[in-house]
Amino acid sequence: MGPTSTADSESSQARARRWWVRGRGVGTIQRAGKFVDDVGFALLFPAPRPIGPSLWEAVAGEDREPFGAGMGEDEQKVWAWKDELPRRGLAWYGAYLGGRGTFLSPTLLAALYPGAGELDDHEQLELSPAAHEIAAALAIEPLSSAALRSLLGDRNKYQRAITELQRNLLVTSAGVQELSNGWPAALLTLTCEQFDVGGRGDHGEAAMQYLDTMLDASPAELARAFRWPAAKARERLDQLVDTGRATSDGTRYRPRLR
Repeated sequence: MGPTSTADSESSQARARRWWVRGRGVGTIQRAGKFVDDVGFALLFPAPRPIGPSLWEAVAGEDREPFGAGMGEDEQKVWAWKDELPRRGLAWYGAYLGGRGTFLSPTLLAALYPGAGELDDHEQLELSPAAHEIAAALAIEPLSSAALRSLLGDRNKYQRAITELQRNLLVTSAGVQELSNGWPAALLTLTCEQFDVGGRGDHGEAAMQYLDTMLDASPAELARAFRWPAAKARERLDQLVDTGRATSDGTRYRPRLR
């Protein structure tokens, strides 16, 4: 094993510990909330290319494939938690990192949230007409995904609009609603109704959380994660170096060891 592969192995092991893959696993929803609060952001299920921690790996370990043997106990657990964690205010959930189902801690959510925390925050953003229509409807009351699809009259238009709203952190899950056909539908609400957000944006702290969780990152990776311009990502990371909170070799950035 050469020097590079040794460094890669050590990095993988460090991330496994940081991402709660090693050690005592996550077995309860309360501990799942603590996990998200600690790492700041986590996918529901792991991506093919590691872009962050995942709740699945914290529950089941790094070697098990989700749904490898169908809908097992762990699959049922994390699938239910994607709606229950935001309902309890323990973590925001929506399509965010890489367009995948993502949890954000309340602290990181507040640092990234783009609006003032008002019901009309969507009006200040450039969104599609369908996204504005959904946000306006949710400003009145939480609605099920089935009701919102019916409102737009087009499943694909709904999916594009809800993804757009979640990508901008404006909408989150709020539990489920039982339907007459027996299949529950996700209940959706405005983020500002479910979490304390608005007026507390802090992209410097968001960059620090990203670096603290990833342990090693480039400006391009940070930019992709939070949909920032590359120049802004580099500026935030350089500020962390200037204030002694991070180190850099000019290409990669790492949190400074405490």
